[in-house]
Amino acid sequence: MAFPVHRLRRLRRTASLRGLVGETRLSVADLVYPMFICPGEGVRTPVDSMPGVDRVSVDLCVEDCREVADLGIPAVMLFGIPESKDASGSGAYADDGIVQRAIGAIKAAVPGLTVISDTCLCEYTDHGHCGVVREGDVENDATLRLLVRTAVSQARAGADMVAPSDMMDGRVGAIREALDGERLTHVPIMAYSAKYASAYYGPFRDAADSVPQFGDRRSYQMDPANSNEALREVELDLEEGADIVIVKPALAYLDVIQRVKSTFEVPVAAYNVSGEYAMIKAAGQMGWIDEETVVLETLIAIKRAGADMILTYFATDVARGL
Repeated sequence: MAFPVHRLRRLRRTASLRGLVGETRLSVADLVYPMFICPGEGVRTPVDSMPGVDRVSVDLCVEDCREVADLGIPAVMLFGIPESKDASGSGAYADDGIVQRAIGAIKAAVPGLTVISDTCLCEYTDHGHCGVVREGDVENDATLRLLVRTAVSQARAGADMVAPSDMMDGRVGAIREALDGERLTHVPIMAYSAKYASAYYGPFRDAADSVPQFGDRRSYQMDPANSNEALREVELDLEEGADIVIVKPALAYLDVIQRVKSTFEVPVAAYNVSGEYAMIKAAGQMGWIDEETVVLETLIAIKRAGADMILTYFATDVARGL
């Protein structure tokens, strides 16, 4: 029978009733906080296009990680801005690189916090691309060797998880083989398996100083028009040894998150990226939206689509609110 026997509004009448029947739960335990690590000491430089986000030196990064842990956020993702850049991105795999130093300092000071290292070259190359460039093209197989060196160096420094974000073919298998060969079998791989060539990355590239100096990344990141291809990418990464897969960005790709989760039933992360963050922040500052409410609605939508964890610059704000 329908109305008047069935009245769906009965269970919406009070906040406590709505809470009891809520289908999607957002928890602080679902969140990963991305951080940008820069050279120097006592350095905290605001990122203009990402209000509330800073580049921080290793010492201040440790202080921030203590607060992150106190808020109950279980993990951070580290992105490095090196002192200098070169064609091969050598700062990414240097044992004394900026991220390697940050990993060691965080693990010594906040041992219970999970530290995930972004495993890529774009922040470290002088051309801004995610691999070895020859004659204007990013060479896949030559890049794998450098990604392997980066992952092993980060794991040796104490990273709890490595996260290759380059979208080179075969990099998950190459990294898994190398980690296992170094007796680092305990280190999981969080693969950026469905990473799209998106316009939503602009503020991140400002923060990480990783704007390509020529061309774009469409030859290795995915076409926003494709979702079947995302399933193929995820399947290949899982076969090669990925433990967690990432869909990036999140909001414009909720359908992809849902398809990946329902198809593979593996841990799925979604990256609520810099452009998504910046748009909400800008609209909130203009008074056009209620920022706090929109943030929660956004993250719940990502969870509802099937994400088990969310990488988001809103993590600390949300944790304080929850």
